Amino acid sequence: MFLKRADLETRERAELAPYAMRSGDSRGRTHPEAEHPYRTAFQRDRDRVIHTTAFRRLEYKTQVFVYHEGDHYRTRLTHTVEVAQIGRTLARSLGANEELTEAICLAHDLGHPAFGHTGEATLNALMADHGGFDHQRQTMRIVTLLEERYPEFRGLNLTYEVREGLVKHDTDYDVTDATGYEPEQAGTLECQLANLADEIAYNTADLEDGLRSGLLDWDAVQELAVWGRVMTSLGESPAGRLDDLLRARAIRRLIGIEISDAIQATAGNLAEPGAASVADVRGQGHNIADFSPDLLAMNVELKAFLMEHFYHHPRVVRMASKAQRLLTELFNAYLAEPLQLPYDVQARIRLGPDAAHRVICDYIAGMTDRYAIAEYQKLFDPEARV
Repeated sequence: MFLKRADLETRERAELAPYAMRSGDSRGRTHPEAEHPYRTAFQRDRDRVIHTTAFRRLEYKTQVFVYHEGDHYRTRLTHTVEVAQIGRTLARSLGANEELTEAICLAHDLGHPAFGHTGEATLNALMADHGGFDHQRQTMRIVTLLEERYPEFRGLNLTYEVREGLVKHDTDYDVTDATGYEPEQAGTLECQLANLADEIAYNTADLEDGLRSGLLDWDAVQELAVWGRVMTSLGESPAGRLDDLLRARAIRRLIGIEISDAIQATAGNLAEPGAASVADVRGQGHNIADFSPDLLAMNVELKAFLMEHFYHHPRVVRMASKAQRLLTELFNAYLAEPLQLPYDVQARIRLGPDAAHRVICDYIAGMTDRYAIAEYQKLFDPEARV
C-alpha cells in the first residue's frame, strides 16, 4: 500500500473537524515549489524545521538551567519536543491538523539565543538603537532568511500557515507582531493549540525542574491550588513527603489535568459560536483555545509562584548575571573588531544589506550556551587557544 499526497489530503478532508486547517487548502509558499509525491505541505514544513542547524542548536540552549548545571534538566530542545508532543495530543483530540500543529510547535523557539530569556533581554538592550531583538522575530528571520539550505531561495520557504503560527505565537513570555499576517484575525486553531502546548510544557517542566534542583521550597509548593488538585487526584496528602517517584507521578498527572482541561474548554469554546470552518475560528479575532476559568486562575498563581521563587532564585539570577556580562562583552568585542568574526559573518557585514549590529546579533543569537562560553574564553583568556 502506497499513500500518495493526494490520498493524505483526501483523508484530511474526510477525517478532520470542519474548523481544522487542511494542507490542501494552504495559501502556499512565498516561492512556488512542486508538491511532494507522498508528503503533505505541512509534513514537509515539519521535516524542514527538524533538519535545520537552528533546531539542532537547541540541544545546548538554556531553558532555565545552563547545560552544565545537570543532565536531567530541560534544555530548549527537550522543551520543544515536549511542546510538540502536547500539541499533537491537543490537535488529535480536537480534530485539528496534527502536522500543522507539530510544525509550529517544533519551530516556535528556533530564534531563542543562548541563556534563555536573559540572553533575549541582553540582546534586546544591545540592539535598542538598531531595531531591538526578540526571539519570535528572530525565529522568522531564521525560517525566511538565515537558514541557507536551498539554492533557489533563502530560508525554509514554509507555508503561510506555519509562518502565521510563528508570528501569532501568543503566551505570557512572547512578543507578537503579526504585521503582514492579518493581525486583526486570530490564528488557526492549530496555531492556538501550539500556544497552549507551550504554556503547559513550560509550567509543568519548570515546576519539576525547580523541585528536582531543590530550589523550590517544598512547603511553599504545597500551598499552590493546582498542587492540591493534583495530590487529591492521586489520593495523596498535599503535605506528604516528596520523593522522586511522587514527583514524577505528580508532574505526569498535572500534565494530564492541563491537557484534559484545555481540550474540554476549547471544545466548548468552539461549540459556543458554532465554529464550522477555519474562517469562523479566524474571525473571532481572539483565541478560542484556552483553559477553563478555574484552571486558568490556578495557572496564573503557578506562574507567579515560579517567577518569584524559581526564575528569581539567587542561583538562577547569578547565572543570568554572568550570561548578561558574557554576551555584552562578546557583542562589544565583535563590534570593536569585526575581523575576529568568521569569514562568512564578515562577508555579511561587507556585502549584505544588514548593518554590523544586526549581523553580529544574528551570530550571537545562533550560539549555544557552550559555544558562547568557549568563544568568550577564546576572546578574553590569554592562555586559551583561539
